Amino acid sequence: MSEPIVLVLYYSRHGATAAMAGEVARGVERVAGVSARLRTVPAVSANCEQSEEEIPAEGPLYCELDDLRECAALVLGSPTRFGNMAAPLKYFIDQTSALWLSGAMIDKPAAVFTSTSSLHGGQETTLLSMMLPLLHHGMVIAGLPYSEPGLMAAETGGTPYGASHWAGSDNRRVLDETEASLCRALGHRVARLALGRPR
Repeated sequence: MSEPIVLVLYYSRHGATAAMAGEVARGVERVAGVSARLRTVPAVSANCEQSEEEIPAEGPLYCELDDLRECAALVLGSPTRFGNMAAPLKYFIDQTSALWLSGAMIDKPAAVFTSTSSLHGGQETTLLSMMLPLLHHGMVIAGLPYSEPGLMAAETGGTPYGASHWAGSDNRRVLDETEASLCRALGHRVARLALGRPR
């Protein structure tokens, strides 16, 4: 029997959310007996035709419904768009009705992370917006507890709702060590929950 998979599913436009996803996956992989699977979603187009290749030119593969069906847990990430998740991720989630009807995601642990251009650019509302469909799927949401020292030390990103990052107005600010450690802590926590070992 293969080991449980924590799906780290994200959309990233300028690379900050992708960097966060990598740190979340590192946190997952620190838990013995669990593996991380990185997946992304294609950009949406105003055209009614397929605008992206079926396999991305670089980076992780595009997510399929089977990735969600087969995972033991999910960590979802998106940049902030006016205090909400980005349209490509929302578009993908809107296509998961078959999983909702079958109850495939019920009781699986889930968590969320985000990146913003401005320091007060809606990090927490974006995290909450990603939680809503997960709750509708019956998933069990995990945040970051205040036992994580980074939550009290963070000056840019980091919330109890999930990991966050401030990328700066030019989207060039890289993850600082506190933000990266909170991403790893989130992945680590979800992986433990997937194994039924909350602490």
